[in-house]
Amino acid sequence: MAHIIVVGNEKGGAGKSTVSMHVATALARLGHRVGTLDLDLRQQSLARYMANRRAFLEAEGLGLPTPRHVDLPDVDAAGLEPGENASDHRLSAAVAALEPEVEFVLIDCPGSHTRLAQVAHSLADTLITPLNDSFVDFDLLARIDGDGEKILGPSVYSEMVWSARQLRARAGLVPIDWVVVRNRLGAQAMVNKAKMEKALETLSRRIGFRTAPGFHERVIFRELFPRGLTLLDLRDIGVKSLNISNIAARQELRELMKALALPGVTVSI
Repeated sequence: MAHIIVVGNEKGGAGKSTVSMHVATALARLGHRVGTLDLDLRQQSLARYMANRRAFLEAEGLGLPTPRHVDLPDVDAAGLEPGENASDHRLSAAVAALEPEVEFVLIDCPGSHTRLAQVAHSLADTLITPLNDSFVDFDLLARIDGDGEKILGPSVYSEMVWSARQLRARAGLVPIDWVVVRNRLGAQAMVNKAKMEKALETLSRRIGFRTAPGFHERVIFRELFPRGLTLLDLRDIGVKSLNISNIAARQELRELMKALALPGVTVSI
């Protein structure tokens, strides 16, 4: 069976689709067969990113490694079993169609709570949660006191992950490897940044996730999207000399891939 990677949280703007595209494309460039699904049925950021990539590669006559993206199939409600949910059926059908052909299925979730996202989390072998380096986003995981030091209790998203873990345990599946990625980091070593690091370290022990380095805030990510490219594609499209920011961003991706420790993946990008 394919290893299922879910990229999710319940807030927008944390860079889920950027992380999804770079992780999926990195795996493809490492020689792995990868399929992707986008569960944000309204914005479809990952689906559009993939469509941009296909269009650009076709126009330029390039054959760069590319994940296979599929849309959720439509479902005839009349054909559902009593009590069967249409969203569940669409997601399970899409995953079932991909699994025989790929080693990894990466699912990008919307920045809100939906039935599709909830079900996807219960399917996750690896869960990646990108998190802006801010206590506004930290509140997604846990409630914290006014000083940003004492954790008062888990928040809504952590509770959903806990429910997904319980479902997997009852089904006899391996536990979710939950990785919280500190994303869109600033360059300055601020007091707030240090408090965030300490709070995440404390919370990771309490509710059971690992932390991994993400991407700093960089203009390059906004420039890559219209052509469907990633940091790993720059030299293939004729960029002969990478600037310091691009080199640093590639190293961040390399470190993220190593930290994910996905099965059978040797990071050489």
